Amino acid sequence: MQKLGKNLGGYLGETIDIQSVLYDAETAAQRHGWTKEVFFETGEFKLFALHRAPPRVSEARHIYISAGIHGDEPGGPLAVLTLLQDNRWPENLALWLCPCLNPIGFKLNTRANAKGIDLNRGYLNPVAEEILAHIAWLDGQPPFDLCLMLHEDWESRGFYLYEQNPEGRPSFAEEVVQAVEQVCPIDRSELIEGRPAKNGILRPNIQPKDRPEWPEAFYLITHKTRQSYTLEAPSDFPLPARVNALVAAVNAALRKF
Repeated sequence: MQKLGKNLGGYLGETIDIQSVLYDAETAAQRHGWTKEVFFETGEFKLFALHRAPPRVSEARHIYISAGIHGDEPGGPLAVLTLLQDNRWPENLALWLCPCLNPIGFKLNTRANAKGIDLNRGYLNPVAEEILAHIAWLDGQPPFDLCLMLHEDWESRGFYLYEQNPEGRPSFAEEVVQAVEQVCPIDRSELIEGRPAKNGILRPNIQPKDRPEWPEAFYLITHKTRQSYTLEAPSDFPLPARVNALVAAVNAALRKF
């Protein structure tokens, strides 16, 4: 599988009708017994979360999944839609899922929101209404055992992931990469985003308190979880391959977990 060579200075690939994607995701969720909670409304769009409670709630492990915080990364919301339609979730997991955190960005085909704010850099001192509402919703949820954030990288040579695991819990990053490799190339560069990487895995020694700009992952690792994975599909490859990569990554992570 070869890169398409479309992305010159930014994402110039396929776009999606985010309203249609979210409608289909909500329909699939309702069909399979998920509940919906709207936590922010802006114009024609609503930010909402979906929740799935397993049969034995007291024994469940808590999983959080998010997508669509950047409006030029269509693979994430489409992967969420696929996962909801497939409905192959492990039985022992309680799931909280935000299908799209920046729907206006998809309408505008921009990374940022309507005011030009990169939502994934504003979780330390939030000013964007979307982030403030998301944080308020997160603070009302129980702690998560695992968080998965679905992203794309328009410059990447293949799939890669960030692992945040400050307590050294059993890692399943390698299993995730092995699963993705069946459907999408892996970026095996020794440096990715300026950080050391090995076989598509980055384990940066980052202290959130030392960083002036916080992505969603920093807020989660500080306040809601002690293990998270940011999954990065290569957005200069065909869209179906990127969606398959993110679906395979989530499924592998949940199976191993």
